Formats: sequence, structure tokens, C-alpha cells
Amino acid sequence: MSEETKYVKHYSEEGFWTKLKKNAIKAGQKVVYSGLTLYYALESPNTSLRDKAIIYGGLGYLIFPVDAIPDLVPVAGYGDDLGVLLFAATRVALSIDSVVKQRAKDKLVDFFGEGAIKQNEIDEVDQQIDGENSTSVK
Repeated sequence: MSEETKYVKHYSEEGFWTKLKKNAIKAGQKVVYSGLTLYYALESPNTSLRDKAIIYGGLGYLIFPVDAIPDLVPVAGYGDDLGVLLFAATRVALSIDSVVKQRAKDKLVDFFGEGAIKQNEIDEVDQQIDGENSTSVK
């Protein structure tokens, strides 16, 4: 089993939404936005089965209760989750278009509120995805 798909069996849509609803504030906007971006990429007709497997693995890692760094550890607890989500997002960058990003941003507002969105954090995630998008070959 490849490293990208190791956590596929831990993904469920219900588990994903439960994790975000309970932990959005602790996890932070980068983690939540990255997770939402991957989630909405699953629904995109541009996403191949291979890319879906990578996405399921990344989201499975997010909701898996035992991480490399436990989520209860202040500040660093979600760092490993962010790393895995960003790794998955860069691997499937061609599946993440402006529609996917906008859906993720709209849902992010539901979690944090319009005035609380830190645009610089969202831009950092988008830059990582877009940087890979311009050089990826499928």
C-alpha cells in the first residue's frame, strides 16, 4: 500500500464533517481549508480515480484518531495533518480548480465567520497548490 493511500480505509464523509465541526478552531484555517479543498475536489468531474484515492488517504489521515503528533498537542498537534493534506493537494493539483477552491472558501466562512477569515493563510495554501499545478504532468 502506498504512503499516499495508507489511510483510505479511515475516511468517511461523516467522520470528516464531525472532525471539522468539533475541531475547526483548534485545527486552524489552513488545515480546514486544505481539507475542504480536497473534499470538494472529490466531487469534481476533473478528479481521476487515482487522485480520489490520494484524497481519501489524506482525508483519512485527518480524521484518523492516532496521528504522528496527537491533535491534542497545542500548536503542533495539527501540523502533521496540514503536511499530509498539503502533500495530497499538491499530488492532485490538476483536480483543484477555481470552482473547488471557491466552494472550500465559502464553507470556510461557515466555520469561522466572514470577518475572521485570514486571507493570507488561504493564499499560502492556494500558492502551494497552484505552484504544483503549473508543473504537474498526469
